[in-house]
Amino acid sequence: MKKLYKPIGIFAIMLFSFYYTERIAILMQNKSPIMQNITEVEENYMVSAVNANVDQNYIIPGIMGRMVNKSKSYVNMKAFGIFNEYYLVFDDIKPEISLEDNKDKIIKEGNKNKKAIAFLLEDGNENIKKYLKENKISADLLIQEKTYENNNFFEQINNDKEKYKNVESLLNKNNQNQNLCYVKNIDKEYCTKEKKYLIEETFFLNGQNIVEVKNKINSGAIILIKKEAVLDHLKLLVKEINFKGLKIIPISELITEKS
Repeated sequence: MKKLYKPIGIFAIMLFSFYYTERIAILMQNKSPIMQNITEVEENYMVSAVNANVDQNYIIPGIMGRMVNKSKSYVNMKAFGIFNEYYLVFDDIKPEISLEDNKDKIIKEGNKNKKAIAFLLEDGNENIKKYLKENKISADLLIQEKTYENNNFFEQINNDKEKYKNVESLLNKNNQNQNLCYVKNIDKEYCTKEKKYLIEETFFLNGQNIVEVKNKINSGAIILIKKEAVLDHLKLLVKEINFKGLKIIPISELITEKS
């Protein structure tokens, strides 16, 4: 029994030594001028998280907040021996009500604070696709196996009911799968089980409703561009979006809670 006590005692002393050494290190770190400077400025960089808005079956994603990681910032600056705000390190703050905890809800628009909209294209209008590519305007493309293209310009969304798994394999193979599911065409229950982000359009542009759509444009909108849409109408729409100071970004960026 005495032989057993000895190693236990040594182990206990080692644990206490490690704990004591760590406490001394933290105390010295907190007294450092670098750490004191970090503490003084951390509130200037604090950004509160924005909660997602849940309304029955729908959700508007929130936006993550931000806070200074004091320990990592200190280690960064200690290497240079001087305080410099450029080397601050930040941690994200997850919203209390988050999209990540509500993936069974449908996203019909992104957070308005992002000052952006997204285009969702029905495939089949080559003039519109060409215009968007030539002008480097982001868009998401609803694809089937026969229309899949191994390119990284359009963000591609699996829209093939019959060969869904085949298209998933293609997207995964080429690191193009953003896990977006257009629930008007693909089974919602299956997409929920697969942890996809469920999306619908906010409104759509067809061949006749350009005036109505121009009046509806607002930050966060997901605009479905139907294949019968007229190119000149899309150009007017892009001008109106730019006039309102909104960016055009992929859907994955519009709905992410990262700021």
